[in-house]
Amino acid sequence: MASVELKNVSKSFGKFEAVRDVSLSVADRELVVFVGPSGCGKSTLLRMIAGLEEITSGELTIGGKVMNKVPAADRGVAMVFQSYALYPHMTVAENMGFALKMIGVGKADIEAKVLAAAAVLRLEGLLDRKPRQLSGGQRQRVAIGRAITRSPDVFLFDEPLSNLDADLRAQMRVEIARLRDELKTTMIYVTHDQVEAMTLADRIVILNNGAVEQAGPPLELYENPANRFVGGFLGQPKMNLLRATVLAAGSGIEFRLTADGPAIATRPAGAGYAPGDAVELGIRPDAFMLKESGGLAASVVLVERLGGSSLLHARVDGLSNLITIELPGTYQGKPNAPVRLGIAADRVHVFGSDGRRL
Repeated sequence: MASVELKNVSKSFGKFEAVRDVSLSVADRELVVFVGPSGCGKSTLLRMIAGLEEITSGELTIGGKVMNKVPAADRGVAMVFQSYALYPHMTVAENMGFALKMIGVGKADIEAKVLAAAAVLRLEGLLDRKPRQLSGGQRQRVAIGRAITRSPDVFLFDEPLSNLDADLRAQMRVEIARLRDELKTTMIYVTHDQVEAMTLADRIVILNNGAVEQAGPPLELYENPANRFVGGFLGQPKMNLLRATVLAAGSGIEFRLTADGPAIATRPAGAGYAPGDAVELGIRPDAFMLKESGGLAASVVLVERLGGSSLLHARVDGLSNLITIELPGTYQGKPNAPVRLGIAADRVHVFGSDGRRL
């Protein structure tokens, strides 16, 4: 088992800087998830750890040893790709043991490792099948099993579930979480799926434009986003981001969304606020509530009934953008219905003109 540390790591492709000055540590037996929009650098960063991309500058250590110039095969890591990359003419057992065969491991040892990995992944009854005879979830388990047989210090996952349908993704999330608990090894996992990130990670690293925006435990990032990007990126349904004006900055701070609208939230006084300042409010959909009177006047445009919850897309008087409100699934309102909205003041995030959370 091993820790992973990156110190000021960057990667350039010509004049394009794909990863910029990334420093972070992954502790032994920790599961860290890299998440971010397409093109943010998360897969490039993973490939540098794997040794599949050369580091332009900075230092990578695994288990305390500098790995910048160490070949991929000698780093003690195993990578699972989204494409499975199974040999179609080989059986499950042959696929899982092939890497060991190539480095000269004996037949008996290979068989023992394959059987052990198959038991962990519940593949015992499939060892004689070819990949074409397997479901997508079974193929991905074989790809993971191939990594397990190598007994790596660090597992690397590059969007391993992106080719699966929704039901299989949910099943495989459970499998990977169980696998992590059984193997007790270090894992770094790349995904664009926030559900995977929130449910699997000990810590999430959110990347944007090649740099780390924020890193920390999932709920900490969700409840205390460092900036507008993190708040707007993390969470489903997405945070509402609304422009507002500071009304007061004395004993309490109030905000107004429209010139003639009501004050919508009160917060304790704090540095960084002045009357008339333009700010942006981040409000999670479940921070809204229906009121009999007062609050924001709005009209319902669309209701998405999801069973356990209902999502209302509503237009607030004076605002051009629709807002999203999450209510219990028992909500019976119809489109075009007028509603009054209250907001939990302690759930309002305030972002300054630079995008940072105030």
